[in-house]
Amino acid sequence: MRVGEVGLLTNDVIRLADFYKALLDIENGSNDKVHQTLIAEETMLTIYNDGSAKNNNNQNICLAFTVEDMEKEYQKLLELGAEIIEKPQMRPWGACNMSFYDPDRNIIYFRSFT
Repeated sequence: MRVGEVGLLTNDVIRLADFYKALLDIENGSNDKVHQTLIAEETMLTIYNDGSAKNNNNQNICLAFTVEDMEKEYQKLLELGAEIIEKPQMRPWGACNMSFYDPDRNIIYFRSFT
């Protein structure tokens, strides 16, 4: 069994999808207000409005992305106006990690390995 899709439920698909498109340097050619697939590799990343109201108090899930250049990604986040939770920091296990909120306040981690 494999994870087939990670979906972020939101009240504003365009806003959240545009943030991830800029963050991930991708373009999906869609401005759909209900559903957008951003990554369609083995595990898909989708942004979806299922019609129910969201409170944006997401506290039980996070996303983690492995990046090549932590400093470059950190600067991009600052330019996007993302709220940084923790600046890039080396961990005892040899990874450099940082965390921030996306526009819906989902917690996102970036990590890189030396």
